[in-house]
Amino acid sequence: MKRLAKWRLVSLFAILTLVLSACSGQPYLSTLQPAGEVAKKQYDLMVFSTIMMIAVMAVVAVIFIIVLVKFRRKDDKIPNQVEGNHAMEIIWTVIPILLVLVLAVPTVSAVFNFADVDAMEKKNEDGTSDALVVNVRANLYWWEFEYPNEKIVTGQELIVPTDEKVYFNLIASDVKHSFWIPAAGGKMDNNTENVNKFWLEFDSKKADPDKLFQGRCAELCGPSHALMDFKVKALPRAEFDQWVTNMQNIKEPQEATTDLAQQGQEIFNKSCIGCHAVTPSNGTPADARMAPNLTNFGDRNIIAGYLEHNEENLKNWLSDPETYKPGNKMTGTYGELTPEQLDALTAYLMGLKVQGE
Repeated sequence: MKRLAKWRLVSLFAILTLVLSACSGQPYLSTLQPAGEVAKKQYDLMVFSTIMMIAVMAVVAVIFIIVLVKFRRKDDKIPNQVEGNHAMEIIWTVIPILLVLVLAVPTVSAVFNFADVDAMEKKNEDGTSDALVVNVRANLYWWEFEYPNEKIVTGQELIVPTDEKVYFNLIASDVKHSFWIPAAGGKMDNNTENVNKFWLEFDSKKADPDKLFQGRCAELCGPSHALMDFKVKALPRAEFDQWVTNMQNIKEPQEATTDLAQQGQEIFNKSCIGCHAVTPSNGTPADARMAPNLTNFGDRNIIAGYLEHNEENLKNWLSDPETYKPGNKMTGTYGELTPEQLDALTAYLMGLKVQGE
């Protein structure tokens, strides 16, 4: 009975593992809900390969049943041996080769299509390109997004136009990371020494009601790997252009509009400005930026990459970042903040907006 109970428990855990695998409380985080040209082609390849696999399994099962029923041994006679049958050997060698070719042709074609970044390589006389290019730099444990043609930098929340190709240069500052937006397309590594390039497209009809896509780091990079999230806000081209203009118009740090926020700005300028910029272009090389750009922090949907954007979470993060992201580089960089300082700093940061109310 004990052994039976043990196997029942094992079976229960196996079923739960299957049912709960890849579960997430966040919507729009599945490769099975494609929301762009790249994701749709990859999804079609998955469906095609699955259909082929099922077809092969069905054919093998039918042949197995026929052989089992029709050729069941009824006496002690040794059946005819077929070793050296060249026709059969050719057949069972050619069929797998044909199956591999059928899978390989569309797969290789798609790979070359996704790697076609000629549009971003074509430069105008001023050194810019007509294509929208984003330099994605991964850090422990946050993301930086630089728009070289527009000369703006932001962090943690990627802003893109919908229904057009967006080209990416991927690199990392410290260890290997991997850039992944499940609903938009497959993952690609951010390496420390070489730049990976590819493109994605974001379907305007497939974003969630807040126009957001979920992003992830898909490479085990340290203690807070699972918390190294980001959001992608996909806007119509006109709204994206307006966002770019609003960012470009900020030449100097925004001035606080209330007494409490002004106190917070003073604290920020004494303790935080050495790592965090509050203008969209801080005039330093990308590898010298120590922490996320906060120019539009008040407009964002997340704090520290994954926390809901509200004052309570911001205060919790500022008072004890290690609890929320173990191993992050902000831990221990400044002294303990008093409740009054937390209130003031929160008021200032929440007021950093470029899109308005």
